[in-house]
Amino acid sequence: MFEYKTRGTCSTRIELDIDGDRIQKVKFKNGCDGNLQGISRLVEGMRIDDVIAKCEGVDCRGKGTSCPDQLARALKEYKSAQGS
Repeated sequence: MFEYKTRGTCSTRIELDIDGDRIQKVKFKNGCDGNLQGISRLVEGMRIDDVIAKCEGVDCRGKGTSCPDQLARALKEYKSAQGS
């Protein structure tokens, strides 16, 4: 389990369960529950790089980030920690 503390969003933390290069489970703490459940279900089973490509740079109300963008950042941090 990899945990990422989000910045600039209503969600405060993302928990990731990853197997190889595939996302097994995503859980957001706080934030817009329905939307975040939807994002989690959509990305589960996907390759890390595919999720980064789709979610990176998504902006929420001019904040310069969003929950999907924070997910992409979390995945990039995970990859960096793994040496990939």
